[in-house]
Amino acid sequence: MSVKLRLTIMSFFQFFVWGAWLITIANYWFGTKHWEGTQFGAIFATMGIASLFMPTLMGIIADRWINAEKLYSILHFLYAITLFYLPTVDDPQVFFYVILLAMCFYMPTLALSNSISYSALTAGNYDLVKSFPPIRVWGTVGFIAAMWLVNLTGNKATAHQFHIAGAAAVALSIFALSLPKCPPRNTNKESRTFVQTFGLEAFKLFSDYKMALFFIFSMFLGAALQLTNAYGDVFLDEFKFYPKYADSIVVKFSTVIMSISQISETLFILAIPFFLKRFGIKNVMLISMFAWVLRFGLFGLGDPGTGLWMIVLSCIVYGMAFDFFNISGSLFVESSTNSHIRSSAQGLFMMMTNGFGAILGSLVSGWVIEHYFTLSFTDISSLASYLHTEASNSTLLKLVQEHGISLADNGLLSAGIHLKDWHNIWLAFAGYTLIIAILFAIFFKHKHEKAD
Repeated sequence: MSVKLRLTIMSFFQFFVWGAWLITIANYWFGTKHWEGTQFGAIFATMGIASLFMPTLMGIIADRWINAEKLYSILHFLYAITLFYLPTVDDPQVFFYVILLAMCFYMPTLALSNSISYSALTAGNYDLVKSFPPIRVWGTVGFIAAMWLVNLTGNKATAHQFHIAGAAAVALSIFALSLPKCPPRNTNKESRTFVQTFGLEAFKLFSDYKMALFFIFSMFLGAALQLTNAYGDVFLDEFKFYPKYADSIVVKFSTVIMSISQISETLFILAIPFFLKRFGIKNVMLISMFAWVLRFGLFGLGDPGTGLWMIVLSCIVYGMAFDFFNISGSLFVESSTNSHIRSSAQGLFMMMTNGFGAILGSLVSGWVIEHYFTLSFTDISSLASYLHTEASNSTLLKLVQEHGISLADNGLLSAGIHLKDWHNIWLAFAGYTLIIAILFAIFFKHKHEKAD
């Protein structure tokens, strides 16, 4: 098997084992476990917490003591074990700690997979610029494939999504042992300071006004990046409570609809070189921010009926919103730092977006949604009024019963039912990103020299 094929398979399953549950875990949390929304925000914060220290720590281990592909194999095996254990957990607090452990094993493999690919391609005398993107794009394909598999097999709200991801992670762990050898590169005994060892020199960049401003805005925009991953699929799924939308394709295939976002990613990557040359890094990042405004705004105004086009367009816009900021941001860091701290600076960029930003967005959004945008209903008539349907509608009664709630006397529900005010939730998120975009345009100064 060729090196490029092996790396392609690795890339496919690297994201398959994540995509099998990342977008659908909200359906499991709210629809199957019926746990609180505030605590769910903490679940997505685990990725940020793990990103603060695990990639750096595992990178040091791979650089000094153990082959990267072996460490990669070990981490995926441990990740699989935690995924298999998740369905046995019935306490949301314990669930948080198990997910956190899973993320501590998984998040470092994102960087390790890149290191393994770069090392193998370089050793094989391949052109990295030409060879790596076609390999990496199969990661997005793997993510999409996992989403489709979970949705089309009816497992988007069940524990089997974790079983699917765990089984694939075990297979990837075994397959990783066949990858090209990637031995430690920094085995010299030269003494290094604590700051040098842990790549903390990059924090000196905060003394530069422009770089400090860039990292701060990266954190605040990073807070928005996880919102659609956390709530997108459950938002579409909750249209099942509206009788006129209950049998729509959006409800039946919500995860497939959401996968349009990942498909869009693969297409917008191709447009980045043109936009960067034409408009410059600052304007491309601004385009990304306004794309986030559209992403959230279209979700807030769309529905599975006449507003279906808005939901689909929102998913298409996601590719621009996600790719344009992440890639142009990393290029800005690359061009604004020297070679001695470049890798650490890239790590700092990821830490601010996927670390601190993700934690901020996950925890704050969970609290805000639970306290200001969650509606509680204790009787069938008030629920029917909110959903704009008749109280005796058999479809509505059936949906309530499917939610695990029976009807008591006089139309009262034996237990309260909670729905999210998604219209205002998404508009609030759109307002947040609009403010970030305006402030970025005003305060971040970066001159672009237009290419000929």
